[in-house]
Amino acid sequence: LTERDLQAAVEYVFKAGGAERVGYGSIVARGDNATILHYHENCEPVQEGDLVLIDAGAEVDYLTADITRCFPANGKFSAEQKALYEVVLDSQKQAVAACKTGTRFIEVHELATRILVEGCVDLGLLHGSVDENIERETYKRYYMHRTSHWLGMDVHDVGRYHDSLPGGNRSRRLLPGMVLTIEPGLYVASDDQEAPAAFRGIGIRIEDDILVTAGDPDNLTAACVKEVADVEAMTQQPPRWVRPVDRDQLASA
Repeated sequence: LTERDLQAAVEYVFKAGGAERVGYGSIVARGDNATILHYHENCEPVQEGDLVLIDAGAEVDYLTADITRCFPANGKFSAEQKALYEVVLDSQKQAVAACKTGTRFIEVHELATRILVEGCVDLGLLHGSVDENIERETYKRYYMHRTSHWLGMDVHDVGRYHDSLPGGNRSRRLLPGMVLTIEPGLYVASDDQEAPAAFRGIGIRIEDDILVTAGDPDNLTAACVKEVADVEAMTQQPPRWVRPVDRDQLASA
């Protein structure tokens, strides 16, 4: 299958489920294409051993989702894929848990970033102390974007990220009713000669849509599995929605 075949399957499910349209251009990236943040070509064939990254969202009643998941095309993570994936997953889950009323927007990103940096140091992608790498921003070699954005009628919805206060702007505090994405990632370019060879060409992002409440955060996209065992089990199952197209029958019709 090609990336475009997978895009067609995803968007078919959107339409079949009642979505009017996609919320934004779907990203379907195999292998090292996943290290390109806004990859849109979606044309290459999926290869044995590839991780596939899909960043897509349906729009329903003028509100859009924004979800990213990664899965092994052959149904089993390699050791290196699993190691990076688990770092991103840990970062993502802790950042989700931090989305509580009163938390500052920037604090969610800082928490996610620290966990990613700790993982990169442990895996040999970064060297030196965690604090040094954060201060010098060396982690941006592998994590170059923010963890969150507002979500609603647009995929990057309107809304300020800072409050103007005496003494200068401060990152805005989360309040009940706000919806934001949580989407940390790690991207190791295939030509990165400074990275351990086994990690080159792996791109991973995990993204959920979170509603801030008066209590614990409400993960609106929790039904989309992301634990390693669940992802592997899912990819080893036969398709549940999409059926092969009989092209001859289609042509005769």
